[in-house]
Amino acid sequence: MTKRFAQIFLVATLAVTMLGAADSTKRFNRVGKNLMCTCGCNQQLLECNHMGCPDSGPMIAELHNQIDLGTASDQQILATFTAKYGGTVLAAPIRGGFDIVAWILPLGLFLAAILGTAYVVRAWATNRRATLGPATIPDTDLDQALRDKIRRDTEY
Repeated sequence: MTKRFAQIFLVATLAVTMLGAADSTKRFNRVGKNLMCTCGCNQQLLECNHMGCPDSGPMIAELHNQIDLGTASDQQILATFTAKYGGTVLAAPIRGGFDIVAWILPLGLFLAAILGTAYVVRAWATNRRATLGPATIPDTDLDQALRDKIRRDTEY
């Protein structure tokens, strides 16, 4: 009976440990994808593939340590990395505060460019109509004789 109890206890302990490991692995991947390697390769921290990269190893170890401690939230970990390595360590700006400008500005510039282009095209079209005026065909005797000849030639 005690042997069976010991086996159940061991299986339960391993199951709980493995469930926690899966959760920390997911969190590690989630947070790691929000960070950039600082070696200048412009790759995400977990995807830096430089041989002997001097920055990715220590940064990944630091990320592991912070996640294993479990005392900081994802935002706090990102804030720690930002304070240590600067704003360029973030793969995308954090939504909030002044960083919201990085999310809104591209859309605003795109809409302003579309509206500006529409305005310029409309102004050119209006200016061209005003400059050219209505099309008039001069009515001369030579033109009238040519029209009469064309009519005669095209009749059946």
